[in-house]
Amino acid sequence: MIRVLLVDDEAMMLAGLRSIILAAQDIEVVAEAGDGRAAIDAALAYRPDVVLLDIRMPVMDGLSAAAELRRVAPSAAVVILTTFSEDEYIAGALDSDVSGFVLKSGDPYELMTAIRAAHEGASYLSPKVARRVMQQVSGSALTRRSSALDRLQALTPREREVLALVGAGLSNAEIGRRLFLVEGTVKAHVSTVLARIGARNRVQAAVLAHEAGIVADADPAGGAGPGAASG
Repeated sequence: MIRVLLVDDEAMMLAGLRSIILAAQDIEVVAEAGDGRAAIDAALAYRPDVVLLDIRMPVMDGLSAAAELRRVAPSAAVVILTTFSEDEYIAGALDSDVSGFVLKSGDPYELMTAIRAAHEGASYLSPKVARRVMQQVSGSALTRRSSALDRLQALTPREREVLALVGAGLSNAEIGRRLFLVEGTVKAHVSTVLARIGARNRVQAAVLAHEAGIVADADPAGGAGPGAASG
């Protein structure tokens, strides 16, 4: 069972998140908090697997809370809840060690996918958030795509496949099943990919994969997808 801490300063949002999660058989809400400071206390008391964290809150905002959570509860993965009006927060959060971004107005399926991905050590970036981030980056879409593809030139075909699947939000175990690799090999590939493309974390790598347009190459039905390389 995945233990989740919900953090939002709006009671109705907390109620909505709780009702969505109640429908899942593998996820449970162990605590709720209304601000960043209370989230820290709740994380210490309940030791959640995943913290679903509003990015804009009183007392301590989501980014500050996420940084503190990584310090006091490093085993808890953090998924950020955001809206389209909070681009400045999203840009800052991309540099932090969070496991994903989900729109408050998004599909409940995305929320559940993000929680499960975070619990498995993967990352999840809502496609709408990815598009929003790319809109905020200077330069035309064509220029950004060209720049992203240039950064991917350092990758082998296998590493490129791995990056596409990271961008699709898959965990190392899921990537291993898709590409018929042991999880340790996938982990090594991911580390190499991050180093070669200059990404600090999986979320930054996912953004780059979206910018380069290679996420669509990941076969959602399973299997390695067309053009899969061996090894």
